[in-house]
Amino acid sequence: MTTPTSPFGGNSHGGPTNGADGGDDDRRTMTKADIIETVYEKVGGFSKKEAAEIVETVFDTIKETLEKGEKIKISGFGNFVVRDKKERVGRNPQTGEEITISARRVLTFKPSQVLKNALNS
Repeated sequence: MTTPTSPFGGNSHGGPTNGADGGDDDRRTMTKADIIETVYEKVGGFSKKEAAEIVETVFDTIKETLEKGEKIKISGFGNFVVRDKKERVGRNPQTGEEITISARRVLTFKPSQVLKNALNS
């Protein structure tokens, strides 16, 4: 019997789960190394080291742009937006005690309609 393969390389079992409920899940988590390997295999013309440098450069550019509070829009994929959240009052769920939740920045992702359609087709 053969083991099913995932689109990320390797097999589709035994990797970390993506299940939000923490239950068993056959899906595998794609890592940066998997992305580098995919770029190396699909693009061609680059060494694995060069493919790694390209992927690192893309991620560094995204990170630096978001750190500046700028929005990233990737056509056919989605938008990454940094939002500022104000300080607010919350409650400790165990004690019911009021606590102050500090102001912070959060990253949100809104998938494009193209990506939503691809996920649901």
